[in-house]
Amino acid sequence: MDNFTFHNPTKMIFGKGRIKEIGKEIGNNNINKVLLLAGGGSIKTNGVYEQVTNSLKENNIEWLESWGVRPNPSLEHANKVSELISANKLEAILAVGGGSVIDEAKSVAAGIYVDNIWDIFEGNAQIEKALPIFTVLTLSATGSEMNSFAVLSNDKEMKKWSFGSPHVYPKVTILDPSVQNSLPWRQTANGGVDSLSHLMEYYFMGLDAEVTFGINESLQRTVIQEIDKLMVNQNNYNARANYTWSSTLALNGISGVAMGGGEWTVHGIEHSLSVMNPEIAHGEGLAVIFPAWIKYVWEVKPEIFRKWAKNVWEADSVEDAIQKMKDKFTSWNAPITLRELGFTKSDFSRIIEITFNYGRVGKIKNLKKEDMFNILDLAY
Repeated sequence: MDNFTFHNPTKMIFGKGRIKEIGKEIGNNNINKVLLLAGGGSIKTNGVYEQVTNSLKENNIEWLESWGVRPNPSLEHANKVSELISANKLEAILAVGGGSVIDEAKSVAAGIYVDNIWDIFEGNAQIEKALPIFTVLTLSATGSEMNSFAVLSNDKEMKKWSFGSPHVYPKVTILDPSVQNSLPWRQTANGGVDSLSHLMEYYFMGLDAEVTFGINESLQRTVIQEIDKLMVNQNNYNARANYTWSSTLALNGISGVAMGGGEWTVHGIEHSLSVMNPEIAHGEGLAVIFPAWIKYVWEVKPEIFRKWAKNVWEADSVEDAIQKMKDKFTSWNAPITLRELGFTKSDFSRIIEITFNYGRVGKIKNLKKEDMFNILDLAY
């Protein structure tokens, strides 16, 4: 088992009725004025906005608001948010929403201290500090509520890239699973796919970290089990709670200990899909690409993929596990082909070009452009 260092400084406050604690937590960090960053407005219909702002008022926290963070958050919007923070000398960011809102908050929190936010993603700026980040999570999928990573889209350059820094771990995250009951089914299903994908990106890079394998397998089985329960009854609190916590653990570091840093090829390919069409949900793209990628590369590392097939899907072969996974995604109403996402084979060259623009593709198998074409063909 490889050497490792594990440290996660985010304080997680979990459970029903706990959103009201956010103001106190911000005050405990000697912060008096924050930016409330949010998406399209669903938090005003599910009661979250009222709970958050009441808590801020009760704890004498001043705030300004910025709305309009989109799924697949954009550099353009992040720049506007950064200007708002600088102009009003705000002390922290309170991200209220899902992973997209939190990712943009992280990008701005670090980017405000450099000349150009995108320089962080290009590796041309060193992150030495960031504004404090607090989050109230309303959609479990990305794990951004308890990790140090963020993804942002540069639409003009057709790049959807990521960065990581210990400076952007949220200080405090509040996760009340009950507020996610009102989510459209599509978002719950996509969250489940995204969570599974994080776990698989780590899993297949493993060799002999049996403790982490066991944690990872258990989390994968739990996600599948609880999403199935939520498909029957989206108001099942215990199912929602077990799923949301599994989703957080899928990418807070614990499921990737001694797993070689993860593979992340499928995420890289999916980023190309959703930067080409920002209407595509991240989970939808992952549902399409992951089965095809596994089918193409599994024989390079057969023992680990067979272990996954048996212990996660109770399958006798990798091929059987792939089919079970595709059938499960279909039962969740998730797409499993590029055609369902609106792509044609004429798009393959552009997808490949955008993916390779990020650099080397593949750890388990170093993919060439011909390999990428074959994976896309399998996904078509």
